[in-house]
Amino acid sequence: MGFPTPVLVLIVLLVFFLFSAIKILNEYERGVIFRLGRALPHAKGPGVIILIPIIDQLRKVNLQLVTYDVPIQDVITRDNVSVKVNAVVYFRVMDPTRAVIEVQDYFQATAFLAQTTLRSVCGQSELDELLSAREKINLKVAEILDRHTDPWGIKVTLVELKGIDLPLEMQRAMAKQAEAERERRAKVIAAEGEYQAATKLFEAAQIMSEEPITLQLRYLQTLREIAAEKNSTTIFPIPIDLLTPFMKLASKLKPE
Repeated sequence: MGFPTPVLVLIVLLVFFLFSAIKILNEYERGVIFRLGRALPHAKGPGVIILIPIIDQLRKVNLQLVTYDVPIQDVITRDNVSVKVNAVVYFRVMDPTRAVIEVQDYFQATAFLAQTTLRSVCGQSELDELLSAREKINLKVAEILDRHTDPWGIKVTLVELKGIDLPLEMQRAMAKQAEAERERRAKVIAAEGEYQAATKLFEAAQIMSEEPITLQLRYLQTLREIAAEKNSTTIFPIPIDLLTPFMKLASKLKPE
């Protein structure tokens, strides 16, 4: 015995209603519901939500952290050096309703804004600052992006410069500069060493001038160090000061 036609129609409508009305959102998803064209104040989810067929429209929004790899940008720094810069931007949706209503495509808008902001900030900086103060550049780009994307319900959490490519001529010039800097440091260190050695020798000479015998002892010590090798013959004169005591003794013993 078959079902009457009205019952079949009712069953079909019920099945259609269940498929259209019941939606399941994951933990990282939120649903923005438009009822007769007007967005409800708060996003729904996660879990099971019930919609009114035909009247309600659902827009799913992903709340997971998004990683956007900014393409290589040609930048001219403030000191007129052409470089290629790329970066990584991390952001997430904080307000799903505003992300859907305020901007047509929040991902594309954030991506284009990241590109232009990166070129602008790097163009206002000098090359030395780009190379040595990356953290400062990262914070500045992130701050500007976060300020402009806040009305869209987007939170920019982090910006990191990935690489800075320099022209070959600039790389050679920087290599020469680094080599010259190392040579300068080596010469300064050598000069400081000579100055310290001269200072110590001057102090030693002052001490030896007070006791002349110390000069003789130092002289003998040097000869001992030379003779320790046992591979050379050393000829040295005997200082007259060493013979002075014997000459005085001989003069006293000389008969009158």
